[in-house]
Amino acid sequence: MSPIRKSLRRGFTLLEILVVIAIIGLLAGITIANVGGAFGSSQTSIAHIFVTQSIKTSLLTYRLQMGDYPSTEEGLQALFTAPAGKADRWRGPYVAEGSKYPILDPWNEPYQYRYPGVHNKNGYDIWSKGPDKTDGTDDDIGNW
Repeated sequence: MSPIRKSLRRGFTLLEILVVIAIIGLLAGITIANVGGAFGSSQTSIAHIFVTQSIKTSLLTYRLQMGDYPSTEEGLQALFTAPAGKADRWRGPYVAEGSKYPILDPWNEPYQYRYPGVHNKNGYDIWSKGPDKTDGTDDDIGNW
């Protein structure tokens, strides 16, 4: 084979380049879809950990010092500032330094709180409205 003919055969054809680009695009699309799904499930996990574990210590400390959990009307704000008529016993704030009220879930909605609870008759209910941001639907994430 002559040297000129060899140099012409060294490159890729347009069809080969397009096939490689299509494969790379397909792989990128699959990867992005999987990462998006993992991110959504991690948001649910974060909300679940908050309602079942993270807030539990703050509410228990409040209960030990104040004699009971905050009422539904006082809400989670009682962990940040003394409720009316209870300033003499209040030793808060009961939340981590740097936290602010309202406490927001991963979907940027405030967590919901009720005491006494409907689901937890002898305790409190705390929940996130979930990804749909609507209370009372199947995607709510609660401590029950």
